[in-house]
Amino acid sequence: MFTLITTDNLARRGRYQTPHGTVETPVFMNVATQAAIKGGLSSSDLAAVGCQVALCNTYHLHLRPGEDVIENLGGLHRFMGWNGPMLTDSGGFQVFSLAKLRKITEEGVSFASHVDGRRIFLSPEAAVDIQAKLGSDIQMAFDECVENPAAYEYVKASAERTARWLERCKEQMKRWGGGQDLWGINQGGVYDDLRIVHMKRIAELDLPGYAVGGLAVGEETEVMYHVLDILEEHMPRQKPRYLMGVGTPENIIEAVARGIDFFDCVMPARNARHGHLYTWRGRINLLNERYKDDGRPVDETCGCPLCQNHSRAYLRHLFKAGEVLALRLGVLHNLWFYNSLMTRIRLEIENGTFQAFRAECKGVLDARAVL
Repeated sequence: MFTLITTDNLARRGRYQTPHGTVETPVFMNVATQAAIKGGLSSSDLAAVGCQVALCNTYHLHLRPGEDVIENLGGLHRFMGWNGPMLTDSGGFQVFSLAKLRKITEEGVSFASHVDGRRIFLSPEAAVDIQAKLGSDIQMAFDECVENPAAYEYVKASAERTARWLERCKEQMKRWGGGQDLWGINQGGVYDDLRIVHMKRIAELDLPGYAVGGLAVGEETEVMYHVLDILEEHMPRQKPRYLMGVGTPENIIEAVARGIDFFDCVMPARNARHGHLYTWRGRINLLNERYKDDGRPVDETCGCPLCQNHSRAYLRHLFKAGEVLALRLGVLHNLWFYNSLMTRIRLEIENGTFQAFRAECKGVLDARAVL
């Protein structure tokens, strides 16, 4: 499934095979939460900006339109018109965000729908069944994501339960006869010993891939990097590694330097919808008055539909006028940037120049720029 092609220190250049195509890693997965990118993008737009993997949300699609509807219509690929690789999460993070509405037991989690308040129960088996009906290439195991910081004893009990849930997920996958890969999720909060013990335990299950969850949920960035540092040697070398919900361009570069292969985050699309666009010289806010009559593209080096056809002044006008086109063009640009960033990272690793590239980008890509 996964081929490790070359490395540059801990940075890895790999390739992952799925039934719907090959994924070149490191890779950023574009988040299509409800089978669409927020901002008015379609699946053909995803292909146009260089997306390799679409990530859809099990929790939201379970609520509406429901996995049975999607299955009856030919599965999620056909439903949203996406022919490439697809990953679905298990709903664990969404359950985390519903802390005041949930009840966790060994069997699973009971919670109230944020849409209509009806009671819903998710278990490891249910999460596998839902994702099997959606028909993604990669499904994530059901886990509990805890906030950082949290009490040691609670995190310990939670991580142990997540490991037991993973074993149940793996057993349930057997009933579906293959066709999908199940990836496990490492938990343990910000506690080194819990993280390492949990990683060793789930590695014994010999799954096709492994994720690091429960980060970027309140801890300092350096704490996140530390967790990756202490986990790296314990993560299976010949399996893909996925850092969930991360992050900024510099977060991604730093995580690649620590051996991570897969990423996802709503940040590029969310920031774009508020006029914050990424460039190779930093992040700019198109809502600023200074761009009112600026005829330059957002980034002169960018090949996205926005930069190839429109000016900063035009995009700013669309935002100020409340035109939906502003959201669409902005999101197209940021996703193009993120996918271009990953292409550049892969090239630098192949050339053995990743460390120099890392140094060049540090303190630049995430910084607010006035260009």
